Amino acid sequence: MSIKAMIFLIPLLPLLGFVLIATIRKRLVRGFAALIGCGSVFTSFIFSLVLFIKLLNGAEPFNVTYFSWIAAGNFSASFSYLIDPLSSLMLLIITGIGFLIHIYSIGYMWKDEGFNRFFSYLNLFVFFMLLLVMGSNYLLMYVGWEGVGLCSYLLIGFWSKNQDYNDAANKAFIMNRIGDLSLIIGVILIFINYGSINYADVFPKVTEGSFVLTVITVLLFIGATGKSAQIPLYTWLPDAMAGPTPVSALIHAATMVTAGVYMVARNNILYTLSPVAMELVLVIGLATALFAATIALAQNDIKKVLAYSTVSQLGLMFVALGVGAYASGIFHMATHAFFKALLFLGAGSVIHALHHEQDIRNMGGLRKYIPITFFTFLVGVLAISGIPPFAGFFSKDEILAKAFEHNQLAWLIAVIASLLTVFYMLRLLFITFYGKNRSSEETIHHIHESPASITIPLIVLAVLSAAGGFMGVPEILGGSNWIEHFLSPVFAKSHEVMTEYTMSHTTEYVLMGVIVVFTLVMIALAYVRYVSRARVPASEGSELSVAHRIIYHKYYIDEFYESIVVKPFYWISKLFDIVIEKSGIDRLVNLISESLQDWSNRFRKLQNGYVGFYIFIMVIGVILVIAYSFLK
Repeated sequence: MSIKAMIFLIPLLPLLGFVLIATIRKRLVRGFAALIGCGSVFTSFIFSLVLFIKLLNGAEPFNVTYFSWIAAGNFSASFSYLIDPLSSLMLLIITGIGFLIHIYSIGYMWKDEGFNRFFSYLNLFVFFMLLLVMGSNYLLMYVGWEGVGLCSYLLIGFWSKNQDYNDAANKAFIMNRIGDLSLIIGVILIFINYGSINYADVFPKVTEGSFVLTVITVLLFIGATGKSAQIPLYTWLPDAMAGPTPVSALIHAATMVTAGVYMVARNNILYTLSPVAMELVLVIGLATALFAATIALAQNDIKKVLAYSTVSQLGLMFVALGVGAYASGIFHMATHAFFKALLFLGAGSVIHALHHEQDIRNMGGLRKYIPITFFTFLVGVLAISGIPPFAGFFSKDEILAKAFEHNQLAWLIAVIASLLTVFYMLRLLFITFYGKNRSSEETIHHIHESPASITIPLIVLAVLSAAGGFMGVPEILGGSNWIEHFLSPVFAKSHEVMTEYTMSHTTEYVLMGVIVVFTLVMIALAYVRYVSRARVPASEGSELSVAHRIIYHKYYIDEFYESIVVKPFYWISKLFDIVIEKSGIDRLVNLISESLQDWSNRFRKLQNGYVGFYIFIMVIGVILVIAYSFLK
């Protein structure tokens, strides 16, 4: 098979899977729907792996054009794909982890009446996500960008009989539309100023910073804050946990929410030449990482803790991008995909074992009931906490080191966010799996380990979470930092422009040691509080301290947005309805309608059925025509 055909099939196969399952889903047996869904994504993974290996062996990036898509005046856009080190790595994450989550979904969703529909949505999402990262121009990327937003809406509100889930889906869709509007305006400005929307045409033309470039990059970043859940457009992601757990793992941990990170990394030269935008990315990333981490400290829903953790970790990725460490940001995005997908799927296994219980206050002691889930979840917690040699240690250490080189205050804030992550993740682990079980007797009697379709993906992801960091072992620890070298062609132009900082090995060792020591201190504090002293979060309605209450209620940001955005828009809409719609438009339309009806009634009387009257009118008409011809 030719490379061109192989590249074309990577997104096409999941799309065909969606079409086939969606078309005949009512007549399709569940096992066959699962086979189509999983098989299409797995085949795409194999093709992606082949391309990745070719690039690894020194092949040039593949830029393949299939046909001219749009041509109007001086605007043109081709349907073409770009496979370079960045997009090939994204392909492996999307299809590889996507395949594991498809397998997991077989066991998790088997008894759901919408099983086939669920798999069709998953395949459609994979198609759009692949389109987003493979597109060689902004327009194709934007189609994928909008498509994953649509699929997110469909999957969050999958259980549509629950109105709260529908509200969560609407919230996600609307908040993303705000960012999407900013993104498309940025794309339009790129075409106006650079005459093209193809990456290969635009990037060479960007040679120096300007006010227009700053505006473009800020607009693009606002789009990223929506899709990647950063301040101020982050509040949709925790509510998105209303969807089935596989959705949380695939869309809201491993793939869609990283679209903003990918987009900024893809446009790295634009940001490198726009210092204002770079600082904005850094500040927003730092603020989000710390802010979300504090909220996670007081949450009691197992998926909400992981949701705020995702928001915080995405913030760290933007910190890396904001200091120009693009490869470090992508490295952490890859390792985060491993351990956060593992944690979400592990949480799903817990929920499955406890018959859909999500409140950690009603858990405890589960390690002896579901040992495989416990062990794999433990690996995920150690990885996200940055314990060596797990994946998160290497990727997070890279970001912290680059932040220290850029600005020591930025380093300190990122360190605090990372240490808070250690504490709330160990809190989650200890309350859920240690101590005595706080479930009802009936629930305890039915607790069981999940089936193989659930535990096998957990084990595979646990291995990746444990070993995935070795693709970025720094030289100071005897590694070659393979991933940075692999991605270097994508960021080469930015590296030429940026000032390189060299940190001494002594400083690196000290920073690494400080982080590890404080990480162990946070683990010890969490152990003493939640294992030795067996502290359990206060029950609903209990009296909380002021600080605890503020954090528990997520700083009342949702209520704040409700007051300053939602309610005023409702009031404005009602005012427009009364003043413009009913008093203006409706009155004008009704007046025209009544006038036409009145005149119709008048002219209708001319149609009286008398032939003599018609002849009289005809004679009058002839006279008028003759008179007009003489007077002309």
